[in-house]
Amino acid sequence: MPARTGGQYLEGLKSTSRELWLGSERVHDVVAHPSLQAAAHSMARVFDRQFDCAEDCLMADPETAEPINVSHLIPRSREDLWRRHRGLERIAEISVGLMGRTPDYKNVTFAGFAGRWREWAGPGERNARGANNLVAFQKRLRRSDLALTHTIVHPTVDKRRGDVPYPGADVPLHKVGETADSIIVSGARILATAAPFADELAVYPGFPLTAKADGLEPYALSFTVPMDSPGLIFLCRDSYSVHGDAFDHPLSTNFDEQDAFVIFDQVEVPKQNVFIDGDIGVYNTVMGLTWWPNIMQQTTIRALTKLEFAYGLASRMSRAIGDTSDLTMDLMGELLTYVEMTRSGLLLSIEHARDYGDGVFFPDERPLAPLRATLTQWIPRAFEILILIGSHNLIATPSRAMLDDQRLRGLLERYMGGADDLDAESRAAIFRLAWDFCGSALAGRHALYERFYLGSTARNRKTLYWATEGTFSKTPGPVRERGDELVEAMLLLGRASHVGHG
Repeated sequence: MPARTGGQYLEGLKSTSRELWLGSERVHDVVAHPSLQAAAHSMARVFDRQFDCAEDCLMADPETAEPINVSHLIPRSREDLWRRHRGLERIAEISVGLMGRTPDYKNVTFAGFAGRWREWAGPGERNARGANNLVAFQKRLRRSDLALTHTIVHPTVDKRRGDVPYPGADVPLHKVGETADSIIVSGARILATAAPFADELAVYPGFPLTAKADGLEPYALSFTVPMDSPGLIFLCRDSYSVHGDAFDHPLSTNFDEQDAFVIFDQVEVPKQNVFIDGDIGVYNTVMGLTWWPNIMQQTTIRALTKLEFAYGLASRMSRAIGDTSDLTMDLMGELLTYVEMTRSGLLLSIEHARDYGDGVFFPDERPLAPLRATLTQWIPRAFEILILIGSHNLIATPSRAMLDDQRLRGLLERYMGGADDLDAESRAAIFRLAWDFCGSALAGRHALYERFYLGSTARNRKTLYWATEGTFSKTPGPVRERGDELVEAMLLLGRASHVGHG
């Protein structure tokens, strides 16, 4: 089956009966549920988008020639990365970067996995079966145009015990049995974003298991399962979807993609869908080299789109009230700095892309690593900048019903218009959109998401430092090498001066 339309995607959702809980009820139809239906239809727009922008978003399957989304492309040249870049931009524009788990996120991930399948096979191809299963799944993913989500982090029970499982731990996801055709797993993982709107769920390493791995084999797992698998339970957080007129809440009525805690209660996973089954060495290494430079293209494009949208809002707000103060211009310049630094790093990573092995081209990780650490701060700061520029104007906004009231409308036009004869409705629309983006419950969720979804600022900065110092590879990175070279030159200058004076 080639690329699907939004209608075909929604029909697929309606045909499954996943165990998904929201508030006090089990949801039986995610497409019709009042708190989920708007986001389901927004996700459907992603599928329709690939046909609306077919030149950018679609490509021919390399084996069947059927049209598939360009996010499934296994890049083998810089030109492939530019092609994928254009398609990813078109998808991010639908939600202005608010939906972090549109299908392209996992499509890019598994295209990278399949392109570097030897990493999954392990030394001596001891995990060849798992690697072959992964390649076969990636073909099915692209040809069925599935919406895939993941859950990769172990739940926090006691921070004193660390972030990874210890032998015998019952809460983290682990293997508890096996049949001729499947493995049986139990435990829990977080956080399955877009769980109501996905067709299948992927599990793969979030972080390596500890170096002393004796007894941790049951936790070294990677696989996929359909969302309606028996024993698979999704517990959604409170809904931030707002009902009513989209004028009042343009983002909260459309883009709450949801997040869910996942419980595996004796779930059977077909062995053909298992990529790692107890191989700690493979589990600890497959995410180390090539996953993140590949996926950072998708996630940085989405983040850039969100920052561009934030700048557009800030500009609209300042123009709406004629604000040309030094303070606002400074804040606008700060926001624009984040936009252009993100854009520059993204473009530089593609310009310096290289073959990471097996003929697979991924973006250069050097400009992406600092972005991975700082976007966690820049986007929440963008929300703060919008609040500072908008001030009380963000909440002094009439509703759709007020604007439609014949008695009130004249008063609103008189007292709630904007600069340069901006009418009250246009002003209200701008500030309501801005508040929904930076100050609503949905905005609070997004601030949390951006801070932690690719690891915290501190974790990413330490990882960057360790890579530069060669902590893990035992080989210092280019920044340290260059720095040592410059320092040594000045040390030699000092020694030469001392000898000369002597």
